[in-house]
Order: sequence, then structure tokens, then C-alpha cells
Amino acid sequence: MNTPHHNFGFCAVFKALKRCKWRGVVRGLLSSVVALMFCDAVLALDINQANEAELDSVKGMGPALSAKVLSARTQGSFKDWSDLMQRVSGIRQNKALHFSEQGLTVNGQAFRAKP
Repeated sequence: MNTPHHNFGFCAVFKALKRCKWRGVVRGLLSSVVALMFCDAVLALDINQANEAELDSVKGMGPALSAKVLSARTQGSFKDWSDLMQRVSGIRQNKALHFSEQGLTVNGQAFRAKP
């Protein structure tokens, strides 16, 4: 009796493994993109563009200080860090350095302490 040999089980398993492999690749790519988006958001927060929620997310900023920043910004964009420190009470060299280390910038510039 000659019956054709069908190995359907192998095909189903092989197809499932192939699908799982691609799912892993797609999942890895998506998680990498999301991670890069969050890193970019954290590392590139300009004080002239940030909204209240973004300012509050900066460690050490707090709602009161972010409100002062937004209030001072209504008079015009901050030119540089010294302009920011003059117009917003509560931000001095130590705070500016701390904020800059977290990725906060003024017109794209990081804070550089004057010797």
C-alpha cells in the first residue's frame, strides 16, 4: 500500500516559528523606535518650546518654577542661560547646571558655568 507521505505537522510548526521570528524582529524595532523617541524627548527639551507638562517633568523644576518660566516667557523667548537666570527667580548656576545635565536647553544651548 503506497500512501503519500505528508508532513503537515512540520509545515505548521515551521510556519509558526517563522511568524514568531518576525514578530520578535518587529517588536524589537518598535521598542527601539519608542525608546529613541523618549530619549530624544528627554535629551532635547528647549525651554522656549516646552509646555507646562514638559517643564514639570524636569527633575527639580516643579509646578511653581515652571509657572515662573512660562510667565517670564510671555515677555519674549529667552536668549540664553544668563537671560533665563535674570528673568526667572529661583534659577541660578547650580539649578541651571542641574537642568542642563538633564537635557534642558535655551535656544539649543547647554549651560556652561562661568569660571
